[in-house]
Amino acid sequence: MELKTILSAVDHTLLKPESTWAQIREICDDAMTYHTATVCIPACYVAACKAYMADRADKVGVCTVIGFPTGYATTRTKVFEAEDAIRNGADEIDMVINIGMLRDGRDDEVLEEINAVKAACAGHTLKVIIETCLLTQEEKVRMCDIVSRSEADFIKTSTGFSTAGATFEDVALMKAHMAPGKGIKAAGGIASLADAERFLELGATRLGTSRIIKLVKNEEASGY
Repeated sequence: MELKTILSAVDHTLLKPESTWAQIREICDDAMTYHTATVCIPACYVAACKAYMADRADKVGVCTVIGFPTGYATTRTKVFEAEDAIRNGADEIDMVINIGMLRDGRDDEVLEEINAVKAACAGHTLKVIIETCLLTQEEKVRMCDIVSRSEADFIKTSTGFSTAGATFEDVALMKAHMAPGKGIKAAGGIASLADAERFLELGATRLGTSRIIKLVKNEEASGY
């Protein structure tokens, strides 16, 4: 697989709470240099990122996270966060589900929340983070069904802030159970170009990672 194919699927990510504007600006520069799909950054930097990349020839999308990383904010709060991010210029939104709601068997409410956030996205891309490391196999399959029936565009494995990130097994499961036309995002712990290629071969259409660009630049590949 060509390197440019891998890079074009990357959401170049920096979501650490201590992230500074200088660090965020650097990942914007990297994303434009290496032609990644988006930069995925904290909501407080969306407007600044959008302005910073607005007049650049190789600009990329701006993605941010909602209900992150726990997912247990109220639906109204998530909707407000999404609306605010879109007003500030976000092109894509990654939201965390209410995991407790799913585990309580309240699948219809999980679906309603996803659709409420999607409506707040005003036509922009929505990815649904299900935090696979906290779910049983049965719960993962249920989430595939819920996201497949929802108005969301992607299912996403992980926040990168819990006990584990994406696995090959989980992406294969998603590929087997997601409806045609829905995207799959593998995120968290993608440690090598070989891993990235394998995730894409298994059916992922987007990769959330900070390490791939570091590897391409021959820097120490630590982080998300």
